Amino acid sequence: MPAFDRRTTPARPDLAAASLQGIVPAPRYVQGEKRRVVENVVTLRRDPDFSASIDTELLFGEIFTVYDEMEGWAWGQAANDGYVGWLSANALGTAQVPTHRVSALRTFIYPVPSIKSPQMMALSYGSALAVSRTEGQFLALEGWGFVFSAHARAIDSHESDPVSVAETFLRVPYLWGGKSSLGLDCSALVQTSLTACGVACPRDSDMQEKALGHVLDPDTPLADLRRGDLLFWKGHVAMVRDAETMIHATGHAMTVVVEGLAAGIQRIAAAGSPLRTIKRL
Repeated sequence: MPAFDRRTTPARPDLAAASLQGIVPAPRYVQGEKRRVVENVVTLRRDPDFSASIDTELLFGEIFTVYDEMEGWAWGQAANDGYVGWLSANALGTAQVPTHRVSALRTFIYPVPSIKSPQMMALSYGSALAVSRTEGQFLALEGWGFVFSAHARAIDSHESDPVSVAETFLRVPYLWGGKSSLGLDCSALVQTSLTACGVACPRDSDMQEKALGHVLDPDTPLADLRRGDLLFWKGHVAMVRDAETMIHATGHAMTVVVEGLAAGIQRIAAAGSPLRTIKRL
């Protein structure tokens, strides 16, 4: 039997998604139920335990297919990037078709269309919104409150420059497994930036290294790199900003930073991880 990546394969020794029948052996197959995240951000974990490490996060409005539930936990797969894991079942509600996404670093849901009303929830960049109507300067959300319309854009409207999106996150704290404007890691910054530009992007840096763009000659002069080129090390990724700088979320600075391109490559190599792949979209 071929090896499957547990991060993106909805299969366990006791069950698997119905779509895997005939591909992955399992004692039972489950069709699954689509739900959506109804908290601003929820952690997806490898095991149903709050002490388990963070694999990734899902944002408000994301679709999550549930294949199993146990003692307040739901096991399933995220629709956006296919990541599989456990999250709190209380963070899920009825699935809705998103019409918009949050395009500001952060925004708020208000109970009424007024900026003077107390906010109900803070939302991060990229959160999915199901909008029922426009009311003045606000968008009314199905079953919720209101979001300032200038902080959102249509779900099929894309940004043109992923590096500009990444720059929106400058000084946002580094968080292993994080994917929100409260904290995110290197691959989440790349995923968020590319997704905003309409480019499908997997979650982790090793997946991105395999799936995205085409490989450049490793001897390509730094001066010939283009804005948006991706630099990969073992377990890390950065985006080229210009001929002299790169932008990345790094545990070295514990934040999203712009760093000198040559200096950053040398620093990471000195720490034991030489640059191994350069890719162009």
